[in-house]
Amino acid sequence: MVVRSRAWLAMLALLVGGFAWADEPAVEQAREALGKKDDDADSAKALEQVFQASEQSYTLLKKGERTLTYGFDYSLVRDVVIETFRTGDNIYSVVGQSEAQHTFTNSFTFDYGIWDNLTFSIRLPLVAVYDTERSLDAYSLGDISTSLRWQPWSSARGKPVTTLYATLGLPTGQSPYDINEGSGLSTGSGYYSIGGGANVSYVIDPVVLFGSLGYTYNLPVEDVDQVRGGRLLTKVEPGSTLSYNMGFAYALSYDVSLSTSYQMAYTLKPTYTFNDAEVEGSEQTSALMNFSLGLRTSPDYIVNINAGFGMTEDSPDVLLGLSMPLDIKGLKAP
Repeated sequence: MVVRSRAWLAMLALLVGGFAWADEPAVEQAREALGKKDDDADSAKALEQVFQASEQSYTLLKKGERTLTYGFDYSLVRDVVIETFRTGDNIYSVVGQSEAQHTFTNSFTFDYGIWDNLTFSIRLPLVAVYDTERSLDAYSLGDISTSLRWQPWSSARGKPVTTLYATLGLPTGQSPYDINEGSGLSTGSGYYSIGGGANVSYVIDPVVLFGSLGYTYNLPVEDVDQVRGGRLLTKVEPGSTLSYNMGFAYALSYDVSLSTSYQMAYTLKPTYTFNDAEVEGSEQTSALMNFSLGLRTSPDYIVNINAGFGMTEDSPDVLLGLSMPLDIKGLKAP
């Protein structure tokens, strides 16, 4: 953009100087204005910075660097839960319960550069859930997650950047297997999870293409003691999850960018063990479209606002979010 503005100034100088027969000083001034200065902004670098701010899973820090990011997320899930109760010999009753769960999450993510190509992250979520159909609410810590991101090959201009990652999810939130069904809400998954995958990004100024592929193994939950549908649930084996993500970010200017991504996750059938039987659940497919706006409010400060919507019955209906870096003294490396 800076070069373009200087180009206009150069054209104006040529017009004032007499077009093709302008004097030599005017021509030299035009050439100087058209030339890229050392302090001019680099669009590819600026786009990559905005992209990294909005897609934290693709970002690696230099050794010793530390960042703290605040995020706010809102999701809405509307559904009708169908439950079957056994009331006698071969007699069943079906009950439909409408739900409208509003989930508000305030999260803090701390990233630390162990090496130039290895970054450690930990995310601490604080969750508030409201069900306006059943007049229920819950407030507690959500599931804490940690990750390691490793870039095995150094970055080279004109080549894709590949990052491998490993994740660990901890069941620190309110478990859905510890609440009273029908009168309580959960703020966590209730089980440990271990995952891994790969991220790939490629800069084609003014666009960044990105994608990822991952697998998550959800560990079984033992010693469950919960009544569901009139039967005692004793064990849950959550299904493993396959996920992928793809999209692009586009630089509208050095300070503004837009990104669009498609995210999909497929979860295998879970198994529920009751005191009198073993029941296999249904597989789930979640698909989301997400749109993000990145705004550079200062040279080192980028705010991201995102909105999205679900595309399947197993997905949230509405997604809204905001993230920004927190500048706290003592976090930056000396």
